[in-house]
Amino acid sequence: MNTTSAPRSTCTLAVVSLCFGIAAWTVLPFIGAIVAVICGHMARRDIRQTVSEPLDGDGMAVTGLVLGYAQLALSLLTAIALLFFGSVLLGFLVHAWS
Repeated sequence: MNTTSAPRSTCTLAVVSLCFGIAAWTVLPFIGAIVAVICGHMARRDIRQTVSEPLDGDGMAVTGLVLGYAQLALSLLTAIALLFFGSVLLGFLVHAWS
């Protein structure tokens, strides 16, 4: 008796989330992270809610989310550091000129 089932399809949004999560660390730092996070959440919702034809790809969606959120956190820390050190440098320059 053959009990093999048909192969499950992979959620397209999970693949998109993973690809943009990788792109966020290589070529699209901020935009790629935003797309990865949005698509990752949408993919996980679709994977959980699909009953008629179960979808694979939860691992890819989670990986895209982690890469996207990590890039956003790094971008935020970089922006804070630039603002802080820029204001300190500006303060030293104004003090030196007066």
